[in-house]
Formats: sequence, structure tokens, C-alpha cells
Amino acid sequence: MTNGKIGVTTENIFPVIKKFLYSDHEIFLRELVSNAVDATQKLKALASRGEMQGELGDLTIRIAVDTDKRLLTITDRGIGMTADEVDRYINQIAFSGAEEFMAKYKDQAIIGHFGLGFYSSFMVADKVEIITRSYKEGSKTVHWECNGSPEFSMEESDEAHDRGTTIVLHLSEEAKEYAEADKIEELLRKYCRFLPVPIAFGKVKEWKDGKYVDTDKDNIVNDTDPLWMRKPADITEVQYKEFYHELYPTGEEPLFSIHLNIDYPFHLTGILYFPKIRNNFEIQKNKIQLYSNQVYVTDQVEGIVPEYLTLLHGGIDSPDIPLNVSRSYLQSDSNVKKISNYITRKVADRLQELFNTMRPEFEKKWDDLKIFIQYGILTDEKFAEKAQSFMLWKNTDGKYFTPAEYEELVKANQTDKHQTLVFLYVDDPVAKLAALEAAKGKGYDVLEMNGPLDNHYVNWYESK
Repeated sequence: MTNGKIGVTTENIFPVIKKFLYSDHEIFLRELVSNAVDATQKLKALASRGEMQGELGDLTIRIAVDTDKRLLTITDRGIGMTADEVDRYINQIAFSGAEEFMAKYKDQAIIGHFGLGFYSSFMVADKVEIITRSYKEGSKTVHWECNGSPEFSMEESDEAHDRGTTIVLHLSEEAKEYAEADKIEELLRKYCRFLPVPIAFGKVKEWKDGKYVDTDKDNIVNDTDPLWMRKPADITEVQYKEFYHELYPTGEEPLFSIHLNIDYPFHLTGILYFPKIRNNFEIQKNKIQLYSNQVYVTDQVEGIVPEYLTLLHGGIDSPDIPLNVSRSYLQSDSNVKKISNYITRKVADRLQELFNTMRPEFEKKWDDLKIFIQYGILTDEKFAEKAQSFMLWKNTDGKYFTPAEYEELVKANQTDKHQTLVFLYVDDPVAKLAALEAAKGKGYDVLEMNGPLDNHYVNWYESK
């Protein structure tokens, strides 16, 4: 039995973690499951290089709750840890105080710092246990325990335990909601639904052979191969639509999709959709889900995705964006600006492609697409330049024209004595029918401008 203190001071780290490192307590589950995924992926890498003896076997990560005992367990069959590794990764975080600790880690990704991600568990637990056995031949089972103070106990034994690690959280009274199956399943589907290792969830049945055994071993809650990880050439239009409805079960059919895939100078994959939006578009924002190596990060993507594209739906995945995205990071990191520019370019290129290759369908969907394109024109100068070749104006006869096409159509009959081209438009063809008919009687063509952004767009166009 080993007893000791965590870190190199007697200062209690746990209130620091609760107050500063994680603003949302539910993030603890993401951190613990992601650590389990990391341990599993490392084992697979070792096996692929011939550095591991034996069979990989079932690598499913198992999560279970015992509501009555307020227990939550996360079990993996990854690389596990020896006593020395537990001491290095868990006990010797080596901080000299809260300020130094936060200065070092506040803008870094937590995943990859096993000890830090693990310590998020103390936001919700009165006591935490680690039962682990390394994949290395001859390893003993290590049992570590801590009640939320800097003191811990650790012992090695010949106790039966499968290769890998089990984390047991003895949840606090204040966090008892995390012992409810519905709550945990909700969080798993939010944060872990696309992790690359199968995750099974169920209720604890019993403790057997060194691990908690759950009742629903086949209740896999995640998709290990999300659509954005596949090659666009291998995906059908039906699959794109099915994936959209997986993300947004109550959503209408999307208008179009855009598959993002780039490896240099940064890594980014994803699928974005143009949803149907007509009037109150503000409520449609924050529908893009941001992932880092298939781990959910946030749906607050301002600063990563240009403002007007926050109206889009879908998911993007980039390992170049850390899990704990901060405003200071977004403002200072050069990759974020490159990602934003890339997405703008890809959206513009896709719209141009759709316009060039399927204009009748593009026109058919224009009334839904217009708000995206106008919003982009009004807020992004680079997009505005590209959009002139696929921006459409609709006249009161229901015909569509690009600005250049429309100028060619009306210049002979709507150029005044100062050689200024005059465009006529109406915001309500019914209420202003008399004026509209009078204009048409003189041979003038009249545009219909009655969308939520049309007044702003007209002012922008006139200023140009």
C-alpha cells in the first residue's frame, strides 16, 4: 500500500479545477471517455507495430451506472497503466500553485494530458477509484483511490483484472443526476456519438472478475465512422440526406451539402448543409457542431466559421482546434483564420458549381438560398466578390437573372438621359399593383425585393 500527496504542494487542486479549468461540469464524461479512446488507440498502434503480445480482442469501451449506489464506471481495454505510470500520470502533476497550473494549461487541449482530463472527475465525485492493469506482460493490477483531497492511496495486487483501465466515480449528492441512465446516455450522444472506438452503455449489474459488468453489452451509442470521414466519391446523395436527419431528426430536407476535406496547411473534414430558412433566421444559428478527432467540442463556432455561415448546419472536424476552445485562442491562432478562409472559398465554389451545372434546380431553391448569399455578401467582402456570378435577382414575372444578365436585359429601355442605368423594384407586388402595372405599361421590368435582407442588400448594391 502506498499513501501520498498529489503534486508537490499540499494545496488542494480540485477547487481550482472546478472553478477555472472547466466551466461546465458535464464535460467530465467527455474527458474520461476520450482518455479511454486514447488508451485504446494507443494499444491498436502498438499491435500494428508488433509491440504487443496477444490478441486485441473486444475493444469496446463500457460505461455503466448504478443509480442506487451513485456509481458511474468507465472501462476500457486499452494499454492500461503500471504503478509507475499511475504515479507519473496521476500523482505527479507537479504544480507549485493554482496560478502556475492555470497559466500552463488554460489554453491547451486537455486530451493528451491524461492526468488533467482525469481530474475533471472530481467536479462530480466525492471519491474516485482507478483499477488498471498494463498490457505489458507480467503486470500487476493497480488500485488507486482518492477522496478529493491531495491525499491518495495506491496498491498493487494479483487481483484479477482485465487489461485496461476502469474509472469508478462515487458521485456526490449534488451530482447524483449523473447516476441516472437517461442523463448519461444524453451526454454520450452529445459528446461521444462519433468517437472512433465503440462505446456501450448500460446499468451496472454486478462486480465480477475485477470489473463492473453491465446489462446492455450491445447497446452501442456511437457511430465510429461518421460520414465526413469517408471519401466524397463513395457517398451517395441519399446518404448525405440520411446523415443530415441523424444530426437533426426534426429538420426539413436540406437544400444542398458541401463536403470539406483538406490536409494542408491544416487538417479539416466535415459536411455542411444549407437548411431551409425563410424569415426568422436568428434562431437557426449555432447548428454547426465542431469536433476535434471526432470528439465533440462545441456548437459555438463564431470565429472559426465566418458569421454568415453560422446559418449552415452540419459538422466539421479538425485536430488543429483544441478541445477547450477559448476566445484568446481564436483571436491569435493563424490556423483558425486559414480554416475560416478555406470554408468561405469552398462554400462559394460549391454554390458556383451548383449554379453552373444545375441552374434550373438552383433557381427553384433560390428563395431559400437567397438569405445565405445575401448575408454573406453583406458581411464578407471576399465572398461578395465571388457571389456576383451566382447571385440571382427575381423579377415580378418570376424569372431569375444574375446582376450582369439583368443589366443586359434592361439597359436599352431603362437608361436615363444621364446614361445611368435604373433598376425598379417593388417590395409588395399586391399592395402596389397599380404602380407595378403602370411601370410595366411603359415597358419597364420590375424586380421583386421582399425578403428579410433585401433592403440591406439594395443599400449595399447602391453603395457599390
